[in-house]
Amino acid sequence: MSTKTEEEECVPNILITGTPATGKSYLCERLAEQLKLRWLNCSELAKKHNLIEEYDEEYDCPILDEDKLMDYLEPLMQQGGNIVEYHGCDFFPERWFEAVFVTTCSNTALFFDRLKERNYNDKKLKSNIECEIFGIVLEEAKNSYKSDIVYQLTNETKQEAEENLKAIKNCGPSGAYINVTE
Repeated sequence: MSTKTEEEECVPNILITGTPATGKSYLCERLAEQLKLRWLNCSELAKKHNLIEEYDEEYDCPILDEDKLMDYLEPLMQQGGNIVEYHGCDFFPERWFEAVFVTTCSNTALFFDRLKERNYNDKKLKSNIECEIFGIVLEEAKNSYKSDIVYQLTNETKQEAEENLKAIKNCGPSGAYINVTE
């Protein structure tokens, strides 16, 4: 009977973050299937496990209780092998992740092809477009984590998404992640 080495047992956790509609879920779903990792969609977990503080009528969305989410995720993150998905990132501890991937998308594709299809109200549409224009999530990631673990993924087309999948999948548990946009 063979035993696993420490490296084989250490399955990394990664974070995939970005403005809504930049392709996070597409990447996470495929990575989870192909790499047999646990996909933790924080928005879905919040709804399923009542990790909500209140409801924001103005933006027509629930407000996440970050402390409750952290308490829920902590034991799962210690196990490793997780893909965490959320549109924000500054409250997640750096120690949880070997890599943080920030998905980005041009405003034309983001607005016309994706956000509008979600039937967001005008205020929410404008807020998400501004968030992407100003690179808020990318800046948040750069300010919250070591620069050598944060990677920007341009994710506008299916072809780019497939290239991003390959780049992420070619990464090893040692944290040797590939920066696909230079």
